[in-house]
Amino acid sequence: MNAALVAALLALFVLSVPVAVSIGLASIFGITFFSNLPLLVVPQKIFTSLDSFPLLAVPFFILAGNLMTHGGVSRRLVDFAKSLVGGMQGGLASSCVVTCMIFAAISGSSVATTFAIGAILIPAMVRHGYPTPMAATIQASSAELGVIIPPSVPMIVYAVSTETSVTQLFMAGIGPGILIAAMLVLMVQVWCRATGIGKRDGDERLPVLASTRNALWALMLPVIILGGIYGGIFTPTEAAAVSVVYALLVGMFVYRELKLADLPQIFRHSVVSTGAIMLIIGTAGLFSFLISLSGLPTQIGNWAQGTFGTMVTFLLFVNVLLFVVGMFVETSAAILVLGPILAPIAVSFGVDPVHFGIIIVVNLAMGMITPPLGVNLFAAASVANIPVQRMFRPLLMPVGTVIVALLLITYVPQLSLFLRDGF
Repeated sequence: MNAALVAALLALFVLSVPVAVSIGLASIFGITFFSNLPLLVVPQKIFTSLDSFPLLAVPFFILAGNLMTHGGVSRRLVDFAKSLVGGMQGGLASSCVVTCMIFAAISGSSVATTFAIGAILIPAMVRHGYPTPMAATIQASSAELGVIIPPSVPMIVYAVSTETSVTQLFMAGIGPGILIAAMLVLMVQVWCRATGIGKRDGDERLPVLASTRNALWALMLPVIILGGIYGGIFTPTEAAAVSVVYALLVGMFVYRELKLADLPQIFRHSVVSTGAIMLIIGTAGLFSFLISLSGLPTQIGNWAQGTFGTMVTFLLFVNVLLFVVGMFVETSAAILVLGPILAPIAVSFGVDPVHFGIIIVVNLAMGMITPPLGVNLFAAASVANIPVQRMFRPLLMPVGTVIVALLLITYVPQLSLFLRDGF
């Protein structure tokens, strides 16, 4: 059944069938022709996969991100980041990275980060002389921080699929997120100085105190969410619900940019995004059940133990595998299918399961900025109003930077685990 499941899934992907439908049809195909299981297993396993308390955080974080996007938070965070790093050459590009890092602690989604921040900073960079493909590429690559810095929807998905602590994963994502942000800032600084771009990026920059005062309510949200989780005040799921209430109150009564008339559209968009993710999670749970039933994880584990003699070579193989998979498969689907297979093997090599989760999330986040299916690329191209192909050449620098950061994260576990081990 293993070969049939994988072949059916790959064939459906090649035919451009939607990810959730591909996983579901491949599972039904395997059950019908290569097992004695009744088709009643399909709804049962889909329901079981979704019957998880931590998964409630997904729709709440999506809704909170959309409320903050429409509530005036993006502009204030951009002004705050510009006041900090916008005064130097390449300051706008650096502000893009810093703003995405802060917004990532609110939204949990890279695509939401791309649209929310890109709508402000891509036109600003173009006005200051940045080539449009370069501006769009900087935005797309910075926005991948949206799924690395907690709260992160892919981290929740990994935690549920591998029975790992969501709180520990959130703590482990902070160090790698800051590392990648710092390396991206360094990269854009080198890039701007080498090309002579961004010498007047400091124009129209607000003083630090004024921008901090304007953005204070927005900056408090990640403090409340992460501080509440790490302080044991509430669970990640409860934190997500708190973030919705906070975002609604700030947008409507503090910034007064969120109107009652905006709520139906925000709710509709959040429901559609949540439905797409949950459908993938449900069908991937069914697929993972069939894969486990067939004994494939054990077979792969035995093969890996015999092929890769050390943890170093195994992790290198995983990085290459996930880099390729991330180019073609949606992040949540890749985590749900590969996470339960690879995590036990990684543990057998002595890799901490929380650290391995960060490796998977960071690696698959690169798939959001690599063709042919990089969702951040299409989002940034849409905001910049250019063909996505024009972004391919400038992508080499940010992708290379993230690969270097990934190798550091992979082979220096304490970059991810220092906060967890310190508590």
